[in-house]
Amino acid sequence: MERNELADFLRRRRALLQPENVGVPAGGRRRTPGLRRFEVAQLAGMSPDYYARLEQGRGPQPSVMMLTALARALRLTIDERDHLFRLAGHHAPPRIGGDEHVSRGLLRLLDGVRGLPALIASDLNVVLAQNPMADALVGARPLFRGLARSCTYRWFTDPELRRLYPAEDHEHESRAQVDDLRATLAARPADPLAGKLIGALRAESAEFAGLWARHDVAVRRSDRKRILHPAVGLIELDFDILATARQDQRLIVYSPAPGSAAVSQLELLAVLGQERFTPAEDRHLPG
Repeated sequence: MERNELADFLRRRRALLQPENVGVPAGGRRRTPGLRRFEVAQLAGMSPDYYARLEQGRGPQPSVMMLTALARALRLTIDERDHLFRLAGHHAPPRIGGDEHVSRGLLRLLDGVRGLPALIASDLNVVLAQNPMADALVGARPLFRGLARSCTYRWFTDPELRRLYPAEDHEHESRAQVDDLRATLAARPADPLAGKLIGALRAESAEFAGLWARHDVAVRRSDRKRILHPAVGLIELDFDILATARQDQRLIVYSPAPGSAAVSQLELLAVLGQERFTPAEDRHLPG
């Protein structure tokens, strides 16, 4: 780990970002260019003190998960992300299959969606970033490890996740997730992570195994979801998906039908903000 080089790199990249680039309120006059340290820490989901120590060259070696979060917060290119990993003493992630580095362009689109819940997810249904309205709708992005990072994996293995949906919607959601996962496998059949996820689900979920055996396949491009929210009740939203050219990452935007009750429900959520109504891991949204 090259602490001084890492610190200098973080400071310089922070100075290049303006609040409007990342959806952060500009606030009052800034004495120095770029984001403030605590703003980067918030975007990365870490404590301001921890990030400050990294910039001062006296912090501990950050984990791979922490570096990935920093790369997104600082809007690094994939080459800059790899450099960040090397400075921190880690091997750069392989550029194959389900690379979870989110492009600046996709993050800018996410930052530009105001008033509507939106998130970025991988084609294995791992949520990579989400906006404040998505936080208000489903809770802050939870920090899981391993296969549990995939909402599809948790949908079939963790009954708590299904509490977010009315029971009568579960069958449709299960079919949609399996059909979309098979489309992902068709796009990159040799990807080891996709194979591991599917193998684990076939072994752990009889429901998944039965649906997988049907060989139905369909990329999920749009749908409608009914979400049970503790503050606004049952809210019905359409969602549309914008995929990258490689189809491995998706911007998902949830919107209400004009004139529906969901319009006022989302307005109320915007006022409530990121208040935690129930544990985030109980309320996260599969895409």
